Amino acid sequence: MDFQLLGPVEATRDGRRVPLTGTKTHTLLAALLLARGQVVPDARLSRLLWGADPPATMSGQIYTYVSRLRKLLGPEVTLERRAPGYALGTGDGRVDVLEYERLDRLGRQALQEHRHAEAATLLRDALGLWRGPVLVNVTEFLAEEEVPHWEEERATTLENRMEAELALGRHEGLVAELTRLVADFPLRERMRAQLMTALYRCGRQAEALQVFDEGRAVLAEELGVDPGHGLRAAHQALLCATLDLAPPTAGHTPVNPSPPTAGQTPVSPSPPTAGQTPVTSSTPPVPGGAPGRPPRPRGTAAAPGPAARTQVVTQATTQAVTTGAPFMTPPEAPCFTGRARERAALARLLDARPADAAGPRRCLITGMAGVGKTALAVHALHAARERFPDGQLYADLTGSHGTPEDPREVLARFLRALGAEPPGSVAGDLDELVRIYRTRTAERRLLVLLDNASERAAIAPLLPAGPHCAVLVTGHVHLAAETGPTVLPLAPLHRAESLALLTATAGRARTTAEPAAAERIVELCAGLPLALRIAGTRLVARPHWSVARLAQRLAAEPTRLGELSFGRLDVAGALARMLRRADTESREVLTRLTALGPRPFTPDSAAAALGLPASRAEDLVERLADACLLEALPAGPAAVGGPAGSGSAFRFHPLLLLHLQSLPIQRPARAPLPGPAPVPPVSDAYKTWSP
Repeated sequence: MDFQLLGPVEATRDGRRVPLTGTKTHTLLAALLLARGQVVPDARLSRLLWGADPPATMSGQIYTYVSRLRKLLGPEVTLERRAPGYALGTGDGRVDVLEYERLDRLGRQALQEHRHAEAATLLRDALGLWRGPVLVNVTEFLAEEEVPHWEEERATTLENRMEAELALGRHEGLVAELTRLVADFPLRERMRAQLMTALYRCGRQAEALQVFDEGRAVLAEELGVDPGHGLRAAHQALLCATLDLAPPTAGHTPVNPSPPTAGQTPVSPSPPTAGQTPVTSSTPPVPGGAPGRPPRPRGTAAAPGPAARTQVVTQATTQAVTTGAPFMTPPEAPCFTGRARERAALARLLDARPADAAGPRRCLITGMAGVGKTALAVHALHAARERFPDGQLYADLTGSHGTPEDPREVLARFLRALGAEPPGSVAGDLDELVRIYRTRTAERRLLVLLDNASERAAIAPLLPAGPHCAVLVTGHVHLAAETGPTVLPLAPLHRAESLALLTATAGRARTTAEPAAAERIVELCAGLPLALRIAGTRLVARPHWSVARLAQRLAAEPTRLGELSFGRLDVAGALARMLRRADTESREVLTRLTALGPRPFTPDSAAAALGLPASRAEDLVERLADACLLEALPAGPAAVGGPAGSGSAFRFHPLLLLHLQSLPIQRPARAPLPGPAPVPPVSDAYKTWSP
């Protein structure tokens, strides 16, 4: 049996379609297939089928849909109940998304190894599995969660295929397709650079320059940013008449841009990685241009001589890695702003020479869900890329369903990226995989990011052994036992930083036109970068909305978290995942503490609310602060239950408090507290929010 998700959701048996009917049946099948054999909890199925308003008979209806789907699919698959949900096993069935991911992975690997013809074939076959817009016959709830991810996957595969085709000299046949793709994806700079390359190599330099100018204008208008490194490098290479030069073929040593002087070691520019515009050296041009090179556009400078060309090549390949060096780091957030102090701290750590460091260069980045831990770490990795030329490794240690990744699988991926495919005999032997990994990293200059870590035991095997390596970990403070003493806590953004992030995401024209409404959105997002990015993205996606309209929608507390959701970005979902990682006692304590409201409170106030001795209550709230579920405040601020300056205090983040108050559970009545003050609404409480 074959299953198709890359288009309308379908199942076929011997070439004939299985008669699936109804949006919810298609949604159920898609959700189970995307889980790849893992259990999909009832709560997730309910959210994907009915959103935030499930029927009272939710469980019974899910059971009915599952029974109906089981009969339609027949004995070739297994669809069984596994608490707390259901799991689907496809047996020998073919699932198009799995085949797509396999071909895409092999194609990317071939591209990184400069096997361009093989890469183009594999990536073309991967794209051939798409039958139209993905998941078109499922509920809006599943579509909002999954469609942006798969559209991004397809766009990246298209870019990689174009890279391979350009390297094979097929630029003439790509111009029309790239022109359409740039119109469909105007903010994708890599596609724009590829169109510029294809146009230039076809002798259409003026049009290539126009493509760059249009891209620069779109980025400024939509996002308020300048072109990134790749697009700027393509523009510079176009002006210097080097954009037509193809990367060296396998087995060919590139020519030095200029002969080395006495005492110098010849240096060849590194081959471009996927996503970079190929810029290599060439012999000096002869009058009239090199053979096969189109004449330079009128009004541009003449091609530089060897010395100037060396500088151009150096600038264009500043961030290129050495041959075979892996670069697994995700792309940067499109509008990263703020965090100057934290960025400086990470730069000092990563810039330090191993001999000058007091110990291994490791840093644990902590903070609540949505505060921007991953965005900061990824930004730091991109900024430090030059200083770790042997590669950057990345792993998300929490799977898509909230379960920790197996360190053996992560090690296998790392070893493959490092060119050391682990033999099948050791695939399940953690100790042997660790030994191979540490041997391969002992003398390398690597930068490793372990993202969304939750368990100490999962981190230790992934720490490289070499003194030239550095490691960033995002997670909670208890992981410091493995990472070491360098911990970088992230608090919510200050108001000025929050406004800058909203402006960068939504566009300066929107926020400057309605400054009061923009300030109101900043206030309601309470300094949480994820919330601010969602608010800005919603404004970009809905140009017919005024900023004031979004501010008005966010002002309603019962629906605020629902408004802070867009595609795969979801504040409530991020907070829910954070809560799921807490133990049962911590969740219960946190729920009871919501009776204290949004104002800072002391351990004595917590003890009164919990009905526990003060020392025990203090231990519990400290543990919640360690898990980033409460914010620990320095001694001094006035708190509920104590005078100013009376010792440590804690408080909820306003959005986390809203989320906890929205959960369908029974809560105790608000506890009587000594000397209570009137509790302001969340929006008013944020006026004193000054992390």
